[in-house]
Amino acid sequence: MPGFLYIAVNRLGSNHYVALPIFGEKSLSGEMKRNWGREYPDTIYHTVPCIKFLNAKGDSVSFPAQDSCISVVHLFYSEDVSFSRLIMDQAHQIADKFKDNPYVKVYSISVSPLETDSSINAFIMPYNTYGLDNWESLYDPSVDMFSYIRNAMLIDGMEDPADSSRFLISNKLVLLDSKSRLRGFYDSSLKGEIDRLEDEIKLLMVEEIRNRPAKLEVK
Repeated sequence: MPGFLYIAVNRLGSNHYVALPIFGEKSLSGEMKRNWGREYPDTIYHTVPCIKFLNAKGDSVSFPAQDSCISVVHLFYSEDVSFSRLIMDQAHQIADKFKDNPYVKVYSISVSPLETDSSINAFIMPYNTYGLDNWESLYDPSVDMFSYIRNAMLIDGMEDPADSSRFLISNKLVLLDSKSRLRGFYDSSLKGEIDRLEDEIKLLMVEEIRNRPAKLEVK
């Protein structure tokens, strides 16, 4: 285990560790839970509901990732060759960094209702040779994307008022834990944010290991 992860696990004693915030509305269920010998109020957190998209092969894919996986997600659309290309490059960097870890999944989701499998495949062609099984490019014209991203992922997106074929989309990459809770937002335009995302994915893996030690392994 890398040194900083060891420190994260053991910081301030055996029962304390570095934890990422949980974003969104929260409420108390009225019940108590026990962890590491301590009782605490059970909290109901905002979660991103699972929805079905299509990938570049035309297959149905569930997002967020299921089965104890951490998800990284961002928005794009294939007609945008500037910002969308930049953030796709960053998504590739993350996917490549964690390509040997089956518990980290990366999702690039198009906001355009005009997407087809052909337009998606043309846009991701520069990345196809990398063979990254942990990275999916998704779309679905039937999904009300802007309502979904605003209410579920708590990020912005809308049609360009000056041109309905263009879209104004968030420049954030979003980190979700295995319970589909929002754990981080990373500004793709700021230097150092992708490095911070990589580090916080590893910190989140430590949290997942502590919660389900028999299922997860840091790589």
